[in-house]
Amino acid sequence: MAIKGGCLCGKIRYQISGRLFDASNCHCSMCRRQHGAAFVTYADFNPDEFKWLSGEDLVRIYEPLPGAGWCFCSQCGSSLAGTDKGKITSITLATVEGDPGINPESHIFVGSAAEWYQINDDLPQFDEWPPETQGPSDKAR
Repeated sequence: MAIKGGCLCGKIRYQISGRLFDASNCHCSMCRRQHGAAFVTYADFNPDEFKWLSGEDLVRIYEPLPGAGWCFCSQCGSSLAGTDKGKITSITLATVEGDPGINPESHIFVGSAAEWYQINDDLPQFDEWPPETQGPSDKAR
């Protein structure tokens, strides 16, 4: 079963043919600014299982550090995916239509979390990347 999603204006659509894994709520200052929220929830996937269904010409990539960044819609501004070394490797779960088949497993980068937001669940919390997780190339959000 394919996972599908898209941006707010509907001009960009994507599909992931495999499963999602390593879902986490990222509280880093860069993600907070990118999304305008206390945190954003990402899930990883095999880059070979991702494809744009429509609107690929509207996708823009912002890479604040070489090799790692975000894909977003140039029309509506929706942040869609994360990149690592030029490949799309994670998706923002908020852009998935329906059940993505995964729930957040942890909170990451809580060492730089917004002071005005309290985490009120029992998920594990990590100041940076969890030891067992290989994060994007920059490793310094």
